[in-house]
Amino acid sequence: MSLRQRPPPVQPQTPGSAHRPPPQQPTSPEDQPYNIIPIHNLLADHPSLRYPEVRAAASALRSVGDLRKPPFTPWPHDGDLLDWLGLFFGFQADNVRNQREHLVLHLANAQMRLSPPPNNIDALDPTVLRRFRRKLLKNYSSWCSYLGRKSNVWISESNRRESDHRRELLYVSLYLLIWGESANLRFIPECICYIFHHMAMELNKILEDYIDENTGRPVLPSISGENAFLNRVVKPIYETVKAEVQNSRNGTAPHSAWRNYDDINEYFWSRRCFSKLKWPIDLGCNFFVTSTKGKSVGKTGFVEQRSFWNLFRSFDKLWVMLILFLQAAIIVAWTGRDYPWQALETRDVQVRLLTLFFTWSGLRFLQSLLDAGMQYSLVSWETMWLGVRMVLKSVAAATWVVAFSVFYARIWTQKNDDRGWSSAANKRVVYFLELALVYVVPEILALALFILPWIRNFLENTNWRIFYMLTWWFQSRTFVGRGLREGLVDNIKYSLFWILVLATKFCFSYFLQIKPMISPTKALLNLNDVTYEWHQFFGHSNRLAVGLLWLPVVLIYFMDLQIWYSIYSSFVGAAVGLFAHLGEIRNMEQLRLRFQFFASAMQFNLMPEEQLLNARGTLKSKFNDAIRRLKLRYGLGKPFKKLESNQVEANKFTLVWNEIITTFREEDIISDQDVELLELPQNTWNLSVIRWPALLLCNELLLALRQAKELVDAPDKWLWYKIGKNEYRRCAVIEAYDSVRHLLLAIIKRNSEEHSIITVLFQEIDQSIQIEKFTKTFKMAALPQIHEKLITLLGLLIKPKKDIHKLVNVLQALYEVVIRDFYKEHRSMDQLKDDGLALRRPVSSEGLLFENVIELPNEDNETFYRQARRLHTILTSRDSMHNVPTNLEARRRIAFFSNSLFMNMPRAPQVEKMMAFSVLTPYYNEEVIYSREQLRTNNEDGISILYYLQTVYADEWRNFLERMRREGMTSNDQLWTEKLRDLRLWASYRGQTLSRTVRGMMYYYRALKLLAFLDSASEMDIREGSRELGSMRRTGSMDGFGSARSSSMRSLSRADSVVSALFKGHEYGTALMKYTYVVACQIYGTQKAKKDPHAEEILYLMKDNEALRVAYVDEVSSGREEKDYYSVLVKYDQQLEREVEIYRVQLPGPLKLGEGKPENQNHALIFTRGDAVQTIDMNQDNYFEEALKMRNLLEEYRHNYGIRKPTILGVREHIFTGSVSSLAWFMSAQEMSFVTLGQRVLADPLKIRMHYGHPDVFDRFWFLTRGGISKASRVINISEDIFAGFNCTLRGGNVTHHEYIQVGKGRDVGLNQIAMFEAKVSSGNGEQVLSRDVYRLGHRLDFFRMLSFFYTTVGFFFNTQMIILTVYAFLWGRLYLALSGIEASALVNNNNKALGAILNQQLIVQLGIFTALPMIVENSLEQGFLGAVRDFMTMQLQLSSVFYTFSMGTRAHYFGRTILHGGAKYRATGRGFVVQHKSFAENYRLYARSHFVKAIELGLILVVYASYSPVSKDTFVYIALTITSWFLVVSWIMAPFVFNPSGFDWLKTVYDFDEFMNWIWYRGGVFAKSEESWEQWWDEEQDHLRNSGLWGKILEIILDLRFFFFQYGIVYQLDIAAGSKSIAVYLLSWIYVVVAVVIYVIIAYARDKYSAREHIYYRMVQFLVIILSILLIIALLEFTQFTFVDLFTSLLAFIPTGWGFILIAQVLRPFLQKTTVIWEIVVSLARMYDVMFGGKNHKLTCELRFSVGVRRVDDVQVERLYFTGSCVRSGCCLSVSPAFHRVGSNQLVSLSLASSSHIVFMF
Repeated sequence: MSLRQRPPPVQPQTPGSAHRPPPQQPTSPEDQPYNIIPIHNLLADHPSLRYPEVRAAASALRSVGDLRKPPFTPWPHDGDLLDWLGLFFGFQADNVRNQREHLVLHLANAQMRLSPPPNNIDALDPTVLRRFRRKLLKNYSSWCSYLGRKSNVWISESNRRESDHRRELLYVSLYLLIWGESANLRFIPECICYIFHHMAMELNKILEDYIDENTGRPVLPSISGENAFLNRVVKPIYETVKAEVQNSRNGTAPHSAWRNYDDINEYFWSRRCFSKLKWPIDLGCNFFVTSTKGKSVGKTGFVEQRSFWNLFRSFDKLWVMLILFLQAAIIVAWTGRDYPWQALETRDVQVRLLTLFFTWSGLRFLQSLLDAGMQYSLVSWETMWLGVRMVLKSVAAATWVVAFSVFYARIWTQKNDDRGWSSAANKRVVYFLELALVYVVPEILALALFILPWIRNFLENTNWRIFYMLTWWFQSRTFVGRGLREGLVDNIKYSLFWILVLATKFCFSYFLQIKPMISPTKALLNLNDVTYEWHQFFGHSNRLAVGLLWLPVVLIYFMDLQIWYSIYSSFVGAAVGLFAHLGEIRNMEQLRLRFQFFASAMQFNLMPEEQLLNARGTLKSKFNDAIRRLKLRYGLGKPFKKLESNQVEANKFTLVWNEIITTFREEDIISDQDVELLELPQNTWNLSVIRWPALLLCNELLLALRQAKELVDAPDKWLWYKIGKNEYRRCAVIEAYDSVRHLLLAIIKRNSEEHSIITVLFQEIDQSIQIEKFTKTFKMAALPQIHEKLITLLGLLIKPKKDIHKLVNVLQALYEVVIRDFYKEHRSMDQLKDDGLALRRPVSSEGLLFENVIELPNEDNETFYRQARRLHTILTSRDSMHNVPTNLEARRRIAFFSNSLFMNMPRAPQVEKMMAFSVLTPYYNEEVIYSREQLRTNNEDGISILYYLQTVYADEWRNFLERMRREGMTSNDQLWTEKLRDLRLWASYRGQTLSRTVRGMMYYYRALKLLAFLDSASEMDIREGSRELGSMRRTGSMDGFGSARSSSMRSLSRADSVVSALFKGHEYGTALMKYTYVVACQIYGTQKAKKDPHAEEILYLMKDNEALRVAYVDEVSSGREEKDYYSVLVKYDQQLEREVEIYRVQLPGPLKLGEGKPENQNHALIFTRGDAVQTIDMNQDNYFEEALKMRNLLEEYRHNYGIRKPTILGVREHIFTGSVSSLAWFMSAQEMSFVTLGQRVLADPLKIRMHYGHPDVFDRFWFLTRGGISKASRVINISEDIFAGFNCTLRGGNVTHHEYIQVGKGRDVGLNQIAMFEAKVSSGNGEQVLSRDVYRLGHRLDFFRMLSFFYTTVGFFFNTQMIILTVYAFLWGRLYLALSGIEASALVNNNNKALGAILNQQLIVQLGIFTALPMIVENSLEQGFLGAVRDFMTMQLQLSSVFYTFSMGTRAHYFGRTILHGGAKYRATGRGFVVQHKSFAENYRLYARSHFVKAIELGLILVVYASYSPVSKDTFVYIALTITSWFLVVSWIMAPFVFNPSGFDWLKTVYDFDEFMNWIWYRGGVFAKSEESWEQWWDEEQDHLRNSGLWGKILEIILDLRFFFFQYGIVYQLDIAAGSKSIAVYLLSWIYVVVAVVIYVIIAYARDKYSAREHIYYRMVQFLVIILSILLIIALLEFTQFTFVDLFTSLLAFIPTGWGFILIAQVLRPFLQKTTVIWEIVVSLARMYDVMFGGKNHKLTCELRFSVGVRRVDDVQVERLYFTGSCVRSGCCLSVSPAFHRVGSNQLVSLSLASSSHIVFMF
């Protein structure tokens, strides 16, 4: 029975307004609205209630029996255990209803999966309940064990009684009720454990009939009454969290000043929560004190301090390794020997290497100081031992430093006294080594535990006090982060990987980085006759120059491990992908070769196999599965013959394949002609072979005819053997022969003589084939003539207008060819009449042969004419149709799906036995469906969204119009009237809209219904159903091929499928029990109240998708300024034809306390169902063919991956926005490499994959009890998704990655969108560096997994910043060497080694070229090597390097700024189409500080270096030194213009400049926005400095001091200095600065005072200033050596000085603002600098010469913009000619995320 036929539930009053009170519950239980199953009415006619498991679970809940009834409340006659708990403990009624359905569904699904099934299927099996209770309460049990508390779950695991069954139900029900009403407390899992612990104790007392000592009556819970749990338990803790969030000052306060969710949760990790918080909760406890002045608890477990030192502190083992090797390498290389082992032969080197222990102990001392300095606030009277340990660790570390110093000094003292290495000296070396051995004993122990990981896990997971005492010194005791070691096999795999990476890195670093630097270093140190060009403060030592020479090398040394990781991960990822059989079917040609095994592969993987009880999962079944999989994969045997004998399997395959093709057509990615070529037609003409898709049979018949013509005299066996070698050719011949016979007999009247002649003719042919005399009876040479006549005949048949006369002529000609030319033996007319091959009647009686006997089928007989068209295709096709389907996305999806069926995946269970799952999508206010106005409105360039989509998706637009015409559209104008809904949906399905996401996720429901039908359908059902379906499909009565339903309904709905006509009703119930889709539309209630169109569209989605549920937060006024908040779940009732409210659970307050998205997910999580939940974002999509594999994926939860079963199933993504533009292609390439090869390697072999916002599938109950599927603390968890992975790993979970299934994902497509996304991610990673999760993972993971974790999370962004710092260090070092004179002295002395060291650094930097390797490797794996190289070169020609270099700057800027000052925030990118030109003012606001200013600084350094460096006189050397730096400068300046639509249009350039100047000079007011006023923007740009800490501000000032170096270095180069090196030259130069500032202040003052009314005075002041300036210049020219060149050169010195003052003034703003005049001067100067910076960037673009070409493609005008230009700036010559506007390309590439960081160095 269909759900649409169920009894109609009553519609309660829905909360349409924020001031409407919550609806009352209906009086009649039968009329209650329900979510999935009407559990309140088990007698209802509902398809899910047919399962006895549902009734068994519901009956078990109703076994209240002799339980004591709650007092003071009437007991309902049909009450169950959940009602009993709700009345006793004061839970909300809707929470009880929600968890009742939740529990019944889960228990029923679990019992369905039991194998073997229980003996009594009408009763709940105890095993099901026991397993569920253990899983649900496992975290609680671990918590009790950790705290040394006895669990309050009073159930014996050994002696089980019948009463335990009900007790278990009460425990799990109680936990679910607590969880379901805890709201934001669900982010605090151990708090829920604390609540459950005490409420379970009270439950036990009730069950055991305890007597209250005070009253003498039976015990009652300490909290009871209406909403008592919410008001007395949840609200107090919620209010505490809320108050702490308010203390954060919207996230701007330091993290150490307030408690976040983790701090609140970790309070429950100590026993003090029992003594302080008590039960019932003591509201006077200091836990609830939020004021920092009171006796508050403060931070718990960890203090997040903002500092770069967190990177060292969290990953100290990594930095210790790198620093120690660097020191050792320098010591060894300093000897100058060729190989390190030669140097190690000398005792001096051996002893000097002992200094490594100084460094090691010193780093430990530093670590202890950092721990104490950052975590001191954790110490209190309650945590005194923590403070003791901090002090002792610092003392111990300092002691080791002193001990090593003393022992080392004694070695050299003895050696110097003995004047050699005497025995006494060697003995002291031994003493030192003995001391070192004691020092490394803990490391040796750690190594032993690393080799034996199970021992380490046992020690950490065992809560014995002795183990805690032994480990107290080494690490804090925490509830998470224990037992994280992997199994031995995994341990070996990732250890070998990193040993190889480290060995390569260290060899490279020693021989190519460190060793080549030794000789130049010595030479520079020994360079005594240096002629300094300035006043030298440090005597004549070159140590600073040596330091600057080494600085870039050291920076590269610290970051190049990222490069080596990228290289090796590429090859390992490719190897893993090869073994996983990725990329074996890349295109339609490869699919054509494997399609004959495709049906069996689908049957094997997607269709469950009937097995005996307990046979599944045995070793024998696994072995048989492996053998079958090998046969399928490598073509052993002929599976298609099995299908010919087993038509049930063939029909199943046909149903599934055709449904896939139908969804393709519904999505308009294929045309009607493609459908006919791709579909598997039903066997309506009783053919004896499989009817392969016509695509596979193309050209095969012609090849068979050619073979027959060549083998004229060959016997039948040989000819058939040659033809039958190709399966498709064999089927094509047989199908063509059978089809021709059926067609001829069908168009000729049955009782006519002609019909008899055709019958006899085919009988003779059949007989000759049977006796193997076909080639002896018939002439093969005549077959081409017959073939030609048949083509003519079919051509006439398939024409819209049939010409009977021509048909008669063709049939007569065909008859003549067969009778006269085909037979070898000539027969007379009499013989032909006798044999029945000629007419016996007189010709004149009834006309000529075939005249008056042709009877064509009716026009509406689509079956016949479709078969005729198929036959015509088989007969006429002369190529293999490699370009079918024409749409590249359709080809990609078919190829991926077919390839995946040959990959390793678990066998699919029946739908009834699969795990149930949900999909959860958070939604706020994004687009649902594009409106008419959005589609039609043109931008300033005359481009609308619809026009843009028509251009990009031209073939899909044609397919859409074809479908609309088939559905009755006669004119394109109807698209804006009758077909408007279809048009809006077509456009919305190509954007990143909610409707696209819903359509994709509802494919799960559609797939499950189809699979449920195939699971239960009998052989007769499938055979007869296939035939019926074939006729219905042909006659156009099904959705997608014509229907009585409205076109808009048909277009959107994905609940109905083509095969739905075959369903018997139970499929709907099965699918609903197994799948739920919840969209968390947070403000849906507000949208409804405001009549927002978004609300209407969401309702429309619910109307057309019966499995869709919408959860939202409703605000209801309860007083003047008070509001109540509710989590509400609604659905659309098909019977009542309106929205109905299902559940309404009150919240303790506003939903959003932390980050919005995770809290939106959290409130809707209680409405999800099943064992798993898939997290899907608003920018994702799904595909029907992939949905078919979901039950296979869920089976992965049953398998161990290493020593653990998975808790997160990683799913591959496909970036579907890659075809929108060049930028979208680059972004998708970056993402594709990350989500494929990158995730593959992280999962195997590195075992460190996290959750990165992908469509991963979570073990729902595992995460439900451990804090949820994301974290929500303000700012620190801004990248909320990844913290789910961190939390999973810390709590002992396991994350896997599976690439046989994929989900679509959209990405940002415009440069500004991408930049905001990169800024958000980079800022999020900056916050992660501060987090406790990263710190604990860095310390609790073993060394090699820690390396994997670092270099794939925060380490990637840190190393990106290191690259930028390397460029800075390199250029500033070159500038110092040039201006100081050291570089000139080195050249004069022919010190080629020093110059070689300078050049060598550039070669080291260019090592980044290898990071492009992941892109080529991954593309080679999935597309082939040539295709990968082609795509890579195409991307380079489209300036992808410019884009990736620009993105690298974005990441480095925001990552560094966040760690230093904070300021991370969510940035909404919009995810819309970029069809509009962005103004220069907007680009300047976004990129001025992150790119433009930095690029100008680097460009200025390059200009100065070119002017004063003797090396730059050699053009080749200068280019070799600076080419990559110039490329970075040009990329950072030009990218916003290059990738901006119409970025070089002259008119827009002029308008942009005017708008920029208006924005700069508009002062605005109090309410001005940054888009309107420069001052407001400039003020907002300093937000991060306002909230920065003291150390952040000090470091910022130190960094800003670099701008004063320009002045110091350049003033000595001026002619006015007359070669003087005195410090007085520099001091006198400040007079210029003071004079310039005074002149500017005078002019500014005059402008403000006189320019408005007394303009003449203002001009007079300007005149006087000009006259004085001229006089001053004349005086300088006359009395000094001043030249006009000095005037311009000095600008290079003093402009950076002014900028440095402005930057320092911004840091000191709180002090300078007190003096209004000074601050106004700063603001005015800052405005002038921005005018100068903006004008410089804008002028650079105006100098480009450009040309615009317009061409037309399929009546669509496509503008392509080219530019050629020369931008000569101090040796840099840029000349490029790329196409910027890339429209309609569907190419797909994959590029490593790492490559985007280093690709700048590839130029």
